[in-house]
Amino acid sequence: MDQKIYFYNTATRKKEEFKPIVPGKIGIYSCGPTVYWNQHIGHMYAYTQWGTMVNFLRYIGYEVKWVMNVTDVGHMTSDEDAGEDKMEKGAKREGVTVWDIAKKYEKQFIESLDVFNIQRPDVICRATEHIPEQIELAQKIEKNGFAYLTKTGLVYDTGKFVDYAKFANLKLEEMDSGARVEVDEDKKNPWDFLLWVTNQPKHIMKWLSPWGEGFPGWHIECTAMSTKYLGETFDIHTGGIEHIGVHHTNEIAQGYGAFGHQTANYWMHNAWLRLKGGVKMSKSLGNGYTADQLKEMGFDPLAHKLLVLTSHYRKGLEFSLDSLKASQTALLKLRSLVANWPDGGIIDENYKQNFVELLSDDLQVSEAIALAWKLTKDEKISSENRKATLLDFDKVLGLNLSKKVIEEEIPREIKELAQKRVEAKVNKNWEESDKLREIIKEKGYTLEDAKDGVKIRKI
Repeated sequence: MDQKIYFYNTATRKKEEFKPIVPGKIGIYSCGPTVYWNQHIGHMYAYTQWGTMVNFLRYIGYEVKWVMNVTDVGHMTSDEDAGEDKMEKGAKREGVTVWDIAKKYEKQFIESLDVFNIQRPDVICRATEHIPEQIELAQKIEKNGFAYLTKTGLVYDTGKFVDYAKFANLKLEEMDSGARVEVDEDKKNPWDFLLWVTNQPKHIMKWLSPWGEGFPGWHIECTAMSTKYLGETFDIHTGGIEHIGVHHTNEIAQGYGAFGHQTANYWMHNAWLRLKGGVKMSKSLGNGYTADQLKEMGFDPLAHKLLVLTSHYRKGLEFSLDSLKASQTALLKLRSLVANWPDGGIIDENYKQNFVELLSDDLQVSEAIALAWKLTKDEKISSENRKATLLDFDKVLGLNLSKKVIEEEIPREIKELAQKRVEAKVNKNWEESDKLREIIKEKGYTLEDAKDGVKIRKI
């Protein structure tokens, strides 16, 4: 662990040397899913990136405790305090209870982690199982003078936290309460937010509290659960860029209200998986593919993982089926190389050091993958050592490169076209050779010229 690590810290807007609170140990909290609908590949973008970060930190010797919440109690349909509850909306959609919805989609989320070979967090904590902790935290904030009661519940007083706007560089004078179903006129500031919601008699999920029967506000669960499992101050808090302006701003406010300081030393945020034109892939827009849908289309989910890892977590990725097809071809090629190379090699230390240095620089995973491709072509290194080094890299990348490639039976027509192309090349008829390659490609196959002949693979 002599390697210095640098992460971009949203709190300071710069890349900083990472120094854990306890040498050799790291505590990480990730904002998890709201389990009211399918978990699509856009949602899994974040967990692919953060799971890879956890793999890397363990790879270089750190003991990591990774905590993730599951929001199984209702939020509103916007970042505001009013509107339709997402869990209840899901229950109405499917004609079941909110508890059934939560159970169904939490299970799907866990299965998606497994399908994309993302190591499960050490602690997955449900909001509904931590209501006492949320009430206790809200009481502490109230006792410290950072909260007040209105007709809608216990409200955080942002006016008491002078640096409220600092984290997200908010211009509060340009903000208002937003488009809400019901604005609480008793709020001191439009951006004050609810810690505990009361006076919602039709709301299905409710618990008793010192302020009356109700349910927690959106932001309180993450502060309550992160500090329960990682302490009042921990190392890293991750989330999406959409969390910066509201959710994480309010989490920081809660930390100051309860403890007098922010809870995490480093705040890291991922960008989005986008569609053409920059459109965000999201559950609410209904424009995302699930892992099952990818498999139905013939894709290995880890081809999507490879595609994600070719992007930097702070830049995001524009997704297309064409790029996924190319990624699947690349993944199969890597696996084929590993399968064909002999065992018994040793890890090349120069490549390993370069790999570690790239990931230590704010997780340059895409550059690390480029390094892996460079390794595959480096004939100065024996094939068995290349194999050993690639499989060592895969401890971080999680692409299952040791998986055996099942060769499909190549149709006779394709074999005959490939043989004609070989004859055209022997006769130096390059135009005919290129034409035959294109015909073969149109039929769904690709050719790889190798020293021992031509290899035909399905695209």
